[in-house]
Amino acid sequence: MKSFKKKSICFTLLLTIVWCNTICSTFAKNKTTSNTATDAAIEISAPSAILMEATTGTICYAKDAEKKLPMASVTKVMTMLLIFDAVDNKKLSLDQQITISDHAASMGGSQVFLEPGEIQTVDTLIKCISVASANDAAVAMAEAVAGTEEQFVSLMNQRAKDLHMKHTNFVNCCGLDDPNHFSCAKDLALVSRELITNHPEIHNYCKIWQEDITHTTKKGSTPFTLTNTNKLIKQYPYATGLKTGSTSIAKFCLSATAEKDGLSFIAVVMAADTPKNRFKDATKLLEYGFANTSLYRDNIADDTRTIPVIKGTSKHITVKPQSNFNFLAIKGENIADIKKKEVLPKQIKAPIKKGTVAGHVDYFIGDNKIGSVPIIATQSVKKATFSYYVQSLFSQLSLSDKK
Repeated sequence: MKSFKKKSICFTLLLTIVWCNTICSTFAKNKTTSNTATDAAIEISAPSAILMEATTGTICYAKDAEKKLPMASVTKVMTMLLIFDAVDNKKLSLDQQITISDHAASMGGSQVFLEPGEIQTVDTLIKCISVASANDAAVAMAEAVAGTEEQFVSLMNQRAKDLHMKHTNFVNCCGLDDPNHFSCAKDLALVSRELITNHPEIHNYCKIWQEDITHTTKKGSTPFTLTNTNKLIKQYPYATGLKTGSTSIAKFCLSATAEKDGLSFIAVVMAADTPKNRFKDATKLLEYGFANTSLYRDNIADDTRTIPVIKGTSKHITVKPQSNFNFLAIKGENIADIKKKEVLPKQIKAPIKKGTVAGHVDYFIGDNKIGSVPIIATQSVKKATFSYYVQSLFSQLSLSDKK
């Protein structure tokens, strides 16, 4: 009887206590930031260029980087992104055979001379696009992904919108000149970052210097040698890709990627006057990035902890950081000086939805806050109702009687 009385008192107290708790949250995730170089020592001859660190999206240098310009075959960065997305989504497989259409075979400009009715695998066509910048292969793959090139172009423009490529419009999938087909250095850096981040296997294709493919048609089988259009693969030891482009109108364009000492950079050069100068400008930008930056990484995404829950159907909830934290320190900033502070409430009130921000991890250099990662709930907890407390009480009494 005494036991029942004690439990009744506790139950009454539990129902009459009112808890208040304010949860402060900061949603500063790793974003594309700008820490643009003003170093006069970087002399870029091209009218438009940008240097972006790929892990953080930090812009380290920009020269008229939002100017709308024709992009030539750098267009194919978006084309390859959608192709790899389709492979990841199981819509295509690398060994799948693609029959070349009349439309694809009719493409002019840079090509590998595919013939109507010829059959090639997805893997081979990706090599033709990434190594030899083949327009015919790009159109063949666009048709394989979306049915027609026109429908594929719609997907390109939608993806550009999703990536906040504000100064871009696609008319075709290969980069042939058209007044309504344009982009800017910043936008091309954004799509390049998306490609190499989500599909790092692209580097396995982009780093091929030469490789033979086989044309098999009614006339028989003939070899064809693919040679990389990106001379940086041979000229610059840290180069990993990504795509060249040139037409008489666009002049010489390039999205160059490189990796060294844990750093990954994207250098986009547009409208250079010669192919030599586009590679020279890209090399200057990449060298500037490697020489003047360092990357701070804090791999915290799997670090879990528990917080007591008030008025919930569970006594505790598990929370963890939403992502890892990366910060690019520009010359003058020392990553050894970075400190972090975790802000979490002592308890959290139900109801709680999975993904709810419970707190945050803040990062500082001195008094300067350089970033923050939200700490989120890993599961949902419902609010405890009166009936829940009654059921819990009777469950406890039942267990007590059995003892």
